[in-house]
Amino acid sequence: MPLASAEARGAAVPVEAWRDYDPAARALPGMRLVPEPGGATAREDAERLHAAGARCVRLPEPVEVCAGAGPRSARALALVRELTGRAVAVEWTARCGDGCAARGEPGHLYPPEEVEGAAAGVARAWREAYFPGKCVFRRGPGFVEVRDRRFGALELFTVDEPAFLAAIGVLRDGAAAGAVPEGVLAELEGARLVSRSGGRAWWLPLAVHRWPFGSFAL
Repeated sequence: MPLASAEARGAAVPVEAWRDYDPAARALPGMRLVPEPGGATAREDAERLHAAGARCVRLPEPVEVCAGAGPRSARALALVRELTGRAVAVEWTARCGDGCAARGEPGHLYPPEEVEGAAAGVARAWREAYFPGKCVFRRGPGFVEVRDRRFGALELFTVDEPAFLAAIGVLRDGAAAGAVPEGVLAELEGARLVSRSGGRAWWLPLAVHRWPFGSFAL
């Protein structure tokens, strides 16, 4: 499948980055990073920032989290998702006009400092309800496991059908709805694992880079 154009994926997102999330430490010489120009995808941007030592990233522009978001916000939201999965603190402002922030749909992402357009207290509730690994996926040999606690009780999904596995690979960086079979996309949307933003469909769960839970002794 050919790669999507940069315009379709959304323009690179401007960021500021530091080697530490503590404001006092960030003020020390050598703690501020100068990010390189954006890669082809938000995933590449997050990988580059993390490899450079970034542990706190600031997005200076508000990010639309609703389905009607433009391509730039869609890519910014994907960047927040990828940075959250790498345990990088993100300073950002969300903008929500359809109530998705209050319903918890993006609640697995690192909490924003403010949610513009939402009812009072939404940002605080987001911060209080957030914990690492709230909606994550990990790959095994021939399957993908999703653990989702965004809406209270744990929902566990094991995906092993080839069409669905292929769709997850395509949707992680955003794809036109037509790039995924309609029935597959409908099922993933029904499970609230995919959303539409910036004119594209996006995979919502975070990739697990470091499992945040302790092991169990049997």
